[in-house]
Amino acid sequence: MTRAELRLDWQPLPAPACQLGESPFWHPDEQALYWVDIPGRALHRWQPGPGAGGTHRHWALPTEPGCIAPLPDGRLLMGRRDGLFRFDTANGAAERLAGPPYDAATERFNDGKADAAGRLWVSTIYEPRDKAVAALYRWDGATLERLLGGLTIGNGLAFSLDGRTVCTADTPTHTVMAHTLDAGTDRLVQPRVLHRFAPKVPGAPLEGYGGRPDGAAMDVDGVCWVAMMEGQRLACLGPDGTLRASVPLPVRCPTMPCFGGADGRTLFVTTASVNRPAAELAAQPWAGRVLMARAPVAGLPVNFARG
Repeated sequence: MTRAELRLDWQPLPAPACQLGESPFWHPDEQALYWVDIPGRALHRWQPGPGAGGTHRHWALPTEPGCIAPLPDGRLLMGRRDGLFRFDTANGAAERLAGPPYDAATERFNDGKADAAGRLWVSTIYEPRDKAVAALYRWDGATLERLLGGLTIGNGLAFSLDGRTVCTADTPTHTVMAHTLDAGTDRLVQPRVLHRFAPKVPGAPLEGYGGRPDGAAMDVDGVCWVAMMEGQRLACLGPDGTLRASVPLPVRCPTMPCFGGADGRTLFVTTASVNRPAAELAAQPWAGRVLMARAPVAGLPVNFARG
């Protein structure tokens, strides 16, 4: 992979558009894609099958879901505004495991992923966005531990191939960080800037803006694929932070990529349509849809979380 543009053949998933699609993952047992619509307060599932459309299902939720991860028993671990829940897709039942460690009037769970040990790492978003008071937490199946503060919109969670480096992003700062996971204390240490993207220039056309980092996914070569909100692209960062490639997209606001399919080489990207200008939405009819394309490399499979 080079620094040049990597052009893929994108198509929309045969499923309805979201306001703000997020947290996609490919379920290896079900051979299905899951994702959420945060302001739409919904969980979505799509399974390819005979015919053109496959099978799409959705579940309405009482409040905003930020992230989801599969559980070994077939249920999902879900981070919502009102806490962490086990969610049963068979009957729609939700069991709360932990309440929110924040004021839910101004903050909610956002980006989240399980590590190889099954612990859910989940960040928050501070919705007024005028203070860096959001944080990163870790759920071990019994306890929710605060690991990192000083965030505004926690995003970009990804784990290195050996699990010893945790990548995070604070979207408004345009910065992706890499933290070492200390083997002795199991704490995040030695934070370093993995990559800092150019900030948005007020009043400048979006066509010249590269975007700000949102969700991310890791491939089998250790390259981190980062959705660049308003940048209309994915940025591929090597383990040293070098920009390996830029992947153009047909919509302005990608939110998170994930790899899936039978061989791990189908790339899915959730996108957003909420609060976008009417002219942009008219020019980009796939805004809010999940996009998919064949990738030149496979991605790491999803980790199952502890319930």
